[in-house]
Amino acid sequence: MPLPYFEAFSHRQPPVFTSLRAGRRRIWHFLAGATVAAGAVYLQWRWTVSLNPEAWVFSVSVAVAETLFFVGTLLFYFDIWDEAERPEMPVETGKVRDVAARAATTVDVFVTTFDEPIEVVRPSLTAAAEVLVPEGVRVRLCLLDDGDRAEMALEAERRGISYFARRTNEGFKAGNLRHALLRTSGDFVVICDADTRLLPTFLQNTLGYFESPNVAWVQTPHWFYDLPDGETWQSWMARKLPRWAWAWPKTTGVAVLGFAKLATWISGRTRVGADPFMSDPAVFFDVIQRRRDRNGASFCCGAASIHRREAVFDAALRDKAQLVLAGKLSLSDTARLAAHPLQPYRFHVSEDLYTSILLHADREAGWTSVYHPQVEARMLSPWSMSAWAAQRLKYAGGTFDIAVWDNPLFRRGLSWRHKLHYGATFWSYFSALWAPVLLLAPVVSLFTGLAPVRAYSMEFFQHFLPAVILGELAMVAACKGHAIGAGRVMAVVALPVQWRALYCVLRRQKPQFAPTPKVPGLNESASLWMVWPHVVLLMIMLVAALWGIWQTVQNTPGYSSALLSVNLFWLLINMRLVARALHMARWRSPAQLNARHLSVSQSKSSEVPHGVQFPAG
Repeated sequence: MPLPYFEAFSHRQPPVFTSLRAGRRRIWHFLAGATVAAGAVYLQWRWTVSLNPEAWVFSVSVAVAETLFFVGTLLFYFDIWDEAERPEMPVETGKVRDVAARAATTVDVFVTTFDEPIEVVRPSLTAAAEVLVPEGVRVRLCLLDDGDRAEMALEAERRGISYFARRTNEGFKAGNLRHALLRTSGDFVVICDADTRLLPTFLQNTLGYFESPNVAWVQTPHWFYDLPDGETWQSWMARKLPRWAWAWPKTTGVAVLGFAKLATWISGRTRVGADPFMSDPAVFFDVIQRRRDRNGASFCCGAASIHRREAVFDAALRDKAQLVLAGKLSLSDTARLAAHPLQPYRFHVSEDLYTSILLHADREAGWTSVYHPQVEARMLSPWSMSAWAAQRLKYAGGTFDIAVWDNPLFRRGLSWRHKLHYGATFWSYFSALWAPVLLLAPVVSLFTGLAPVRAYSMEFFQHFLPAVILGELAMVAACKGHAIGAGRVMAVVALPVQWRALYCVLRRQKPQFAPTPKVPGLNESASLWMVWPHVVLLMIMLVAALWGIWQTVQNTPGYSSALLSVNLFWLLINMRLVARALHMARWRSPAQLNARHLSVSQSKSSEVPHGVQFPAG
C-alpha cells in the first residue's frame, strides 16, 4: 500500500516561536499610537470636510466603512498590544503535584474521529502512544470513533487502547467528547483531532501549568507540517517555456526574471504553489493568541489542548443550573431535562470557543486559561478548495452563531478585557458586511465618475497616506516577521463563505458539524464552481477599468486623470486580492496531478491500435 501523501513531510521540524523583543515592542507601540492618531485625524477630516455633496450616499457609505474598519483596528491593537510575561513550566521528573490527592495524576488522551480514513488516524495514535510520560503520571489512550467503524475498533484492539463509539451523533464532536468523558476518569484530558500527531514533549511542557489550581486548560499552537513548498516563479516559468525559447538563453533569462518579479508583485508571494490556501496559522497563534494570554483570554482551539476535567464539568453543571434558575428548564420536566443533557463541551460547531466563554465568565470559580507558545503537535492543512471552504464555513458559522444568539459581550461574569478580546474576534468576522463597500468603491467611481471625496487633492493625500503607511509599518513591527498579507487576502477571498454562514445563522439554521476533509480532493470542477462569484467580480472590475479609461479619454464630465489614476490603483490592488481565489481553485496536489495523468495515459493507451510500436525513448 502506498504511503499517505503527508508522510513525505514527516521529516519537517516545527518552528521555534521567539518572544517579542523589548526594542521591537517599543517600535510597535510607537507606530500603533501614531497610526491611531493619524487615523483619528483622517476620519475627523473625512467627516467634517471631505464628504462629496454630489454623491452623498456613496460618500457617506465609504466614510462609514472606513470608520468601522478603524474601530476594528483599535480592537485589534488592544488584542495584540503586548505579550504575557508567563514563564514556560516544563514538568521535571518526580515533580508532578498529586492534583487529585491520589497516588498518581491521570491523563486521558482522546483521539477523535468520524469519517477520516484509518491511514490518517494511525499516525495520530502512534504519536500519542510515544508521548513521554513524566514520573507520577498515568496515561490512558482512547480512540473516540463517532463513525462506529469496525476497522477502528480492530485498530484499538490491536493497540490495546480504549475504544468508544456511539450509535448516534448527537452533539457531533462535543457529543463524542461527552460520551468518552462520562466513561473515563482522568484528572486531565488531552484533545486530539484525527490528524493531530502529538510531539513527545507534549505532557512534559503542558502539565506544569496546572500547578496553579485555577488553570482550566492549556492551548498549544497548531502547526501544519504538510504545507506545500511550491517552487520559485523563475523555476516555474523556465519549466513552462518551450525548448526553442532557450535558443537565446540570455534574452530568455532576462524575460524569466522580469516575469518572476511581476508575478511576485501581483500575487504577493515569492513561490508558486506554496501554501496555496494560506493555511499557515502563525499570525493567529504566535501573535493573537499569545498576546491574549497576558489577560488570560486566549481561547481554546480544540486540538492540541489539555483540559482539567473538574473545570469542564463545573462549567457544564453551572450552565445547566443557570437554565433552571432562569426558568428555561424545570427539574420536574424529565423530558426537557433529557433533551438538554449535561454538556461538558457545549453541543455547538465551535464547542471549543463556546466552552472557553463559559469558563472565562465563571468568576465564582475563577477559571483561567494558559497559552503555551511552542508547538507540541503537528496537523494536516486543507489540501483542496472544498476542504478549505468547509473549514472556513465552520469557523464563520460557529462564530456568527455565538455572536448573534448568545453574545458574550452581554454575558455577566466576563471582565471588560475578555469582552474586548472576544469582541475583536466577532468584529473581524462582521467586517464582511462593510468590506464590500471599500472593495467596490473604485468600481462605482469608474462607472459613474463620482468620487467618495470632494476631490483627490493634495489635502486628501496629506490626510490619507500617513494613516495607511503608518498602519502598514505598525503591522510589520507587531507581527515579528510573520507574513501579514495572507490575512488581507483571506478577508476578501472568504467573503462568499462568510455571507453564506451569516445568512444561515440569521435564518436560525444551525451550522453544520462536518469535519474538515483530511485527504486531497480530486473534483476539479467543484473547486472551480466555488469561485464563480470571484470570477464575476473580476469581470465587473475589468469592465469598470475599461469604462473609466474610455470616459476619461473622451473628457466626459466628472471624469479626470486624478479620479482615474487613484481608482485604477485601488482597483488593481483589489483585483489582485480577488484573483487569489482563482489560484486556489486551480491548485492541484501531486495526488490530483498523478491521478489526472494516469487517467489521461490510460485513455490514450486504450486508443492505440494493437501491434503498433513506438520508438525507444
